[in-house]
Amino acid sequence: MNDISAAPLQESSPPRAAGAAGKLDKSAMSWALYEAARNPYVILCTIYVLAPYIATTVIGDPVKGQELISGWNKLAGFIVALTAPFLGAAADRVGNRKPVLFLVTALMCPLIFAMWWAEPGGAGLSVAEIGILITAVSVLFAYSEVLHNSMLTRASTPQNLAATSGAGLALGNAASVVMLVFVLFAFAMPGRVDLAFLPPAPLFGLDPVSHQPDRIVAPIVAVFFALMAIPLFLFSRDGARSTTSWPVALRDGVAGVVRTLAKLKDHRNVATFLAARMLYADGKTAILIFGGIYAAGVMGWGLIEMTAYGIILSIFAVGGGFLGGWLDNKIGAKNALVVEIGVTLACLVFLVSMQKDAIFFVLPIDPAAAIWASEYFNSLPEVLYLGGACLIAVSITAAYASSRTMMARLCPPGMEGELFGLYALSGAATVWLGPMLVEHFTATYKTQQAGFGSISILLIAGFLVLLFVKPPAVPERH
Repeated sequence: MNDISAAPLQESSPPRAAGAAGKLDKSAMSWALYEAARNPYVILCTIYVLAPYIATTVIGDPVKGQELISGWNKLAGFIVALTAPFLGAAADRVGNRKPVLFLVTALMCPLIFAMWWAEPGGAGLSVAEIGILITAVSVLFAYSEVLHNSMLTRASTPQNLAATSGAGLALGNAASVVMLVFVLFAFAMPGRVDLAFLPPAPLFGLDPVSHQPDRIVAPIVAVFFALMAIPLFLFSRDGARSTTSWPVALRDGVAGVVRTLAKLKDHRNVATFLAARMLYADGKTAILIFGGIYAAGVMGWGLIEMTAYGIILSIFAVGGGFLGGWLDNKIGAKNALVVEIGVTLACLVFLVSMQKDAIFFVLPIDPAAAIWASEYFNSLPEVLYLGGACLIAVSITAAYASSRTMMARLCPPGMEGELFGLYALSGAATVWLGPMLVEHFTATYKTQQAGFGSISILLIAGFLVLLFVKPPAVPERH
């Protein structure tokens, strides 16, 4: 049984296994492919296509939509906060993560698929039923994060932790780009843009009037997730199965988490990092959740613009995954995070300063004044917004990679699941805080700008706490 007395926390942990830095093996690549399998849900459904469609069309009011969706994510955050750490601790005691991760994956895929029936005008799922689906998938997504992240140190080698973590995020964004391009050319543009290489109407007879081109992303993401998750269950290294049953592991896991939390006061570096991540990661997650809703509402973008917007940002985010690993190797995980969070904060302020008819908060702009001959992204606020969003995509993805690498290097041997449960608690499990701020400021000031801009509070707080974290030791390269 793994508990705090058997494996005391350390400021940094030594390399666990020999292995040369370089090409990722089949186990590490399969682990990264699972990340690629689940990330398109975030990109297509949460950020760029489905959630903006639900807010602006199903709910019918982007301000009210931002408020409702923030409430659903706040509820999911509360549920995860009460359960995710204990799931990770129990996984440590059982040993192997794959069986439970398989169950979580098997539940997520059909729930994501069911969002196809989020039809306008209440013809399909009701707003309440859509809220239940989004809440359930958000909880399961957090569970998959706990289990998947806690496999990293076994699936990869110490020298390749940064490369494996970054590869998963980069591949996820690359897969999302391919899906977004397909949606753009197969469903969004046909019938609306006159180009010779486009079909005359959306493929498969999808009906634009009932917004089937918007909703088709849910089945696409669900099927892709199911297929691309398979290699992890076949090839990735996992912990050995112990004789401890899940009921016993969950009971002992609760006690273990309590002991771990109590012991953290004696290991301030680990505790400080978890506190910092609780704040800045919640800010990053909130930007992801509401970035697309904000852009669709403030800039007035529809399916074509939002799909193209997603493609452009996802391409930049691919570089962010690799940048996180490169910065980690060059200047260390902590310094990389300081740079990445600082850039995210500056970009967030920049984005909030852009409106359809103004830039930098106060400079008026004629929204009808095109700066080039294009039907899309042709005004100065749109171009500036797009540029700032590209940079924030790079910095957020890089920060996710650097955060996970730093935590993996801080984890004592044998406690990866338990501490990654707390890691999830400091990020996904406190995701309610960001939505709560967005919900409160949106409802109070009746503007999307106030709600979206409030996320800066979390980034600033996390940045300041991170400055007090001592960086972990870096394994020697062979």
